[in-house]
Amino acid sequence: MTSSEALEIVCAHSPDSDDAFMFYALATKKIRSPLVAFRHVLEDIESLNRKAREGLYELTAISYHAYPYVADKYVLMASGSSVGDGYGPIVVSARKMSPEELKGKRIAIPGTMTTAFLVLKLFQPDIEHVVIPFDKICDAVKAHEFDAGLVIHEGQLSYGHEGLHNIVDLGKWFKAKYNLPLPLGANALRRNLPPDVQTECSRLLRESIQYALDHPEEAMNYAMQFARDLDPATAEQFVGMYVNQHTIYGADIVPRAAQKLLDLGYEAGLIPHQTNIEVVG
Repeated sequence: MTSSEALEIVCAHSPDSDDAFMFYALATKKIRSPLVAFRHVLEDIESLNRKAREGLYELTAISYHAYPYVADKYVLMASGSSVGDGYGPIVVSARKMSPEELKGKRIAIPGTMTTAFLVLKLFQPDIEHVVIPFDKICDAVKAHEFDAGLVIHEGQLSYGHEGLHNIVDLGKWFKAKYNLPLPLGANALRRNLPPDVQTECSRLLRESIQYALDHPEEAMNYAMQFARDLDPATAEQFVGMYVNQHTIYGADIVPRAAQKLLDLGYEAGLIPHQTNIEVVG
């Protein structure tokens, strides 16, 4: 098959430094395939979760929380998961408070389909949540528009510079309670893709992640354009947190942790039906 006959795969992911680092080799064509050609689309994770419910993109990043709602259309990929091992989304406030004080509070969240929101509701079901763009949360909390805010992405490292306080690290809580890492984001493939295309997409993503880890300087230089004003050292720290050994091969522990998370969500009435984690590649 010539390159002109390669099947175009729309690959949708978030405009974040860790995703950019992962997809660097594919986006810059360091890695190619005669079978498939990727076209990259960048959107925030809550938009991707919504569009996955329509089966819009062939390959898409999704939140693990969204998987029960899209499992009829997508299967998860073994590579590419963002996993917090003893760290994760953080609830922040303009004033110091105990985790128990979050009960009944008005909290800004980045989206109801985010894994961060699912874990927050497992931690404290009794909250009033308001969805606002994830990159506006720290400013809104600082302006006292909310009692607290749920920060994801690079905000997990930059909230302190805003003068905000860490009320609870949900990844740390999940690890302490269940002795498992917290799977936050995954990549998913449309089920109706031919098996050879699914296998090739899985191989390419795994090789792209490995290439970035083998060439960290050039991959970080590329990722810095998506780092939202973070200094290079902080951006590198963030990428190191979420592109790790769990990202290349999900192996056993990531699907196990994800299954536990979804089971907890179902048992708590936060997810409407039980869903089995299904992984390809």
